[in-house]
Amino acid sequence: MVGENALRARLNRNLIYIPVVALALVMLLPYYWMAIGAFKPIPELSRTPPSFFVENPTFNNFYDELGGKGLPEHVEGIFQRFQDTSGGFARYYLNSIFVTVSVTIGSLILASLAAYILAKHRFPGRNIFFMLFVASMMVPWQVTIIPGFLMMKEFNWINTFTALIIPALPKAFVVFFLRQYMISLPDELLDAARIDGAGEFRIWWRIILPLVRPALTAMSIFVLLGEWNNFMWSLIVMQSSENRTLPLALSLLSSTFNGANTMGVLMAAALLVSLPTLVLFLIFQKQFIRGIALTGIKG
Repeated sequence: MVGENALRARLNRNLIYIPVVALALVMLLPYYWMAIGAFKPIPELSRTPPSFFVENPTFNNFYDELGGKGLPEHVEGIFQRFQDTSGGFARYYLNSIFVTVSVTIGSLILASLAAYILAKHRFPGRNIFFMLFVASMMVPWQVTIIPGFLMMKEFNWINTFTALIIPALPKAFVVFFLRQYMISLPDELLDAARIDGAGEFRIWWRIILPLVRPALTAMSIFVLLGEWNNFMWSLIVMQSSENRTLPLALSLLSSTFNGANTMGVLMAAALLVSLPTLVLFLIFQKQFIRGIALTGIKG
């Protein structure tokens, strides 16, 4: 009887994992299809029914020496496209890295400063300012597209990285997130630092930032992913071919989709675009998970 109960309990525990495994397969299958498609030659991509394995792996979707010469099974790879731009696809990669890193660092610095003021300083209207931050999260971002574009045009920022970076720096949710974390920090630490003669910026830099590092780590992944995949705002303010970002490059590639002839190039481009975020998560996944858990407890 005891053995049957133990077997039934183990079976029930294993049954719990079935929906988790099924959900994981549903999420991973498109990425697997993209990864193998990036290394398939055109004959395999056009095969019916499709194959779920690469029989003759090739790097022609990235760079094909015979591409553009009229051969039916050879097209220009991703690094041979966008010849109207100096550097081509690599230039767009650098553009996205520059914009994403700038926005992530800048927004976290500004948000931590604002959260420090709202959490640890008492001044008239503090709660009103905090409520304004919270209320701004209720406004759909689509509402700000037209006024934002008109502002960028008035400032002569269209087709510049400034139009991508400056408007993206204020992050109300990040301010709210960090403020909730900082409230739980003991005021005695700050008072002791002030007694020792430390100024507010030094307290923020030497005391606050190290203590909120888990929350900053948790927020950095959300900000980074949001900016790396930012398409709509880039499409609106970026018309210059030199300053395009990767989402715009993928959009241009998909507009020239021609079946199996360009499917592999699209898969290769999508694989390259997804690699940085995937690698970052695999390297810092413990910090991300720990930061989210600790912030949930602190908040």
